[in-house]
Amino acid sequence: MNSLQTKKLISHLSEFVTEDRLNLFQKNLKERTNRLCIVLEDIFHSQNASAVLRTADCFGVQNMHIIENRNEYLTHPSISLGSSKWLTQTFYNEKKNNTENCLQNLKNEGFQILATTPHSKKSIHDVNVNGKKIALLFGAEQEGLSKAALDLADEKVTIPMFGFTESYNISVAAALCMQSLIGKIRVVNETWQLSDKEQSIALLNWLRNSIKESAGIEKRFLQQLKEE
Repeated sequence: MNSLQTKKLISHLSEFVTEDRLNLFQKNLKERTNRLCIVLEDIFHSQNASAVLRTADCFGVQNMHIIENRNEYLTHPSISLGSSKWLTQTFYNEKKNNTENCLQNLKNEGFQILATTPHSKKSIHDVNVNGKKIALLFGAEQEGLSKAALDLADEKVTIPMFGFTESYNISVAAALCMQSLIGKIRVVNETWQLSDKEQSIALLNWLRNSIKESAGIEKRFLQQLKEE
């Protein structure tokens, strides 16, 4: 679908939601960013996965990248509260080189990969966000990040701790990292908001996920465009 068709489809689907809903979409689009994205490698507790989704949505982080090597990524509806339908989720689960494929794709898109690990000496609070696109990488609940992920990371960072426990719960760690970086990103980077193309993709997905039988409506409309 080209950009003109996408624009026409958005206009058509917008007729199936209320004006208040559409205004809310437009308002939230202006607060979304792809300067920071979240990468989850082999998360298997649905409660944790759901909490990270919900937190990402609250912070205006649009893109999630899900790596499934050993574990299937599952969410818990009562915790995510529908946040997944507002986020752009990309899955890597071809069972071969999933971690490498994900991180290399992000590097090709200009992202700096930050691996979170309790064994680093660099604090998340000391990360320089000026002019950078950052991908925050979190590993499985017990094992942490794989060797492949750590080897491919551009930097390793930790969250300062002052107690006896070695690490935070992953959902807490993700929230603390997003809290630390998102404010600085919005202040330092003038272009922290989604690009026009990214906004169109997000808005189209929001409309699709908000309209009953949207797939059928879209199919009929696109067929009409072809016949014109």
